[in-house]
Amino acid sequence: ALDLWRRHLSNTMLFSCVLFQHGYYLQMQPDGTMDSTRDESSSFSQFNLIPVGLRIVAIQGAKTGLYLAMNSEGYLYTSEHFTPECKFKESVFENYYVTYSSMLYRQTQSGRSWYIGINRDGQIMKGNRVKKTKGAAHFLPKVIEVAMYKEPSLHELASEPVSPPRKTVKTSDSPSLKNGRKEAPKADAS
Repeated sequence: ALDLWRRHLSNTMLFSCVLFQHGYYLQMQPDGTMDSTRDESSSFSQFNLIPVGLRIVAIQGAKTGLYLAMNSEGYLYTSEHFTPECKFKESVFENYYVTYSSMLYRQTQSGRSWYIGINRDGQIMKGNRVKKTKGAAHFLPKVIEVAMYKEPSLHELASEPVSPPRKTVKTSDSPSLKNGRKEAPKADAS
């Protein structure tokens, strides 16, 4: 499964960013603990947002290489391996804030999603306590770097100049297809 994941990564775009909220930056410590900091230059607050589906991302600590995950109780934790608990739905709002909700867990009765959140004191919140309409769930990603792997994006393909189509000259000696088969060149009757 890990090799399949690595092959998938080799065909995606990778966004390195910091996730900023209420004056705090989400950070992943070297031992895997999650907390926040006010230090904008902390290397532990840099994350790779890896697309794993349509509007679905994996969040990986750029320094640690660990994946951010949410367990069945709503707590954030880190994982060495990509698992279903590492998938987050990324939603962008008109004010450019972004929310990240667990793809696996939600409220049983209401169906409300569980979100990554930081409260006003900089504490990481349980996902089942964070609502998408509250500021605790609204992050402002600051992009540091975008890396392209193998496949170009559709935007880049559209911006490349298109060469004019070449005319092909049909000569009497060249074979042609008729009903899916090559037709031999016709001999001169003279």
